[in-house]
Amino acid sequence: MKKIGFLIALISCTLSFGQNKSQKKTKTVHVFVALCDNINQGIVPVPKLIGNGQDPKNNLYWGALYGVKNFLKNKSNDWVYKKMITSKNTNILESILFKHKTKNIYLLAEAYDGEKIKVCTEDFLLASNNNFKRRINYNEINLEFGGNSELVAYIGHDGLMEFKVNLKYKQTPSKKIDAIILACASKNYFQNEIIKSKANPILWTTNLMAPEAYTLEAALNSWVKKQKGIQIKEAASKAYNKYQKCGLRGAIRLFVTGF
Repeated sequence: MKKIGFLIALISCTLSFGQNKSQKKTKTVHVFVALCDNINQGIVPVPKLIGNGQDPKNNLYWGALYGVKNFLKNKSNDWVYKKMITSKNTNILESILFKHKTKNIYLLAEAYDGEKIKVCTEDFLLASNNNFKRRINYNEINLEFGGNSELVAYIGHDGLMEFKVNLKYKQTPSKKIDAIILACASKNYFQNEIIKSKANPILWTTNLMAPEAYTLEAALNSWVKKQKGIQIKEAASKAYNKYQKCGLRGAIRLFVTGF
């Protein structure tokens, strides 16, 4: 009986170790999307249907053809839709969980009310500093997002062109988080905050751009392959040129990696 008890305990410990090891291998990506908003953002107005910041279904950066939700859910070959997530945060109109098709990587994309673009920007910046932590349980796995993610991304209008933020950052975050900022001239306007947050900017921009999801997907897929910043930039540039027809040289000048 003692031998049987010992074997059961040994098997239990082995299974537990395997589960913990598996969970440690799980990586997460958190994408913060500020919905396009003709009324509440300083943008060149887009058609009314896609420029309503309170309508995620049709919004340019979410439910429209190249919006984050529609593109990843219906056009991506690499990211698989898993479920809608209920959020208690009233600034967030929709949250969706995706998983990479072949890797143990989960992606949480969240659509913020376009009127709350400042909140979205602040939440992203705090997450890049190992703050704003969020946990989601999916299939009995605790997925850590926000400041516990390996990568955070901001998609939308560059609100820092119009407003300033005053955030308290951790001086010594427990880990360095990779960051993607797809917004007009994002390096110019986000650089001071990213320096303070101590994040690692793997992709941002130097000029005006359309922050649509094909660029995000290309950058993410390069990152998943553990490619370096310059390779991520090249992947993003090729995708942007493919859809925008702006010329590869122009796209390469638009994107930058690192400081």
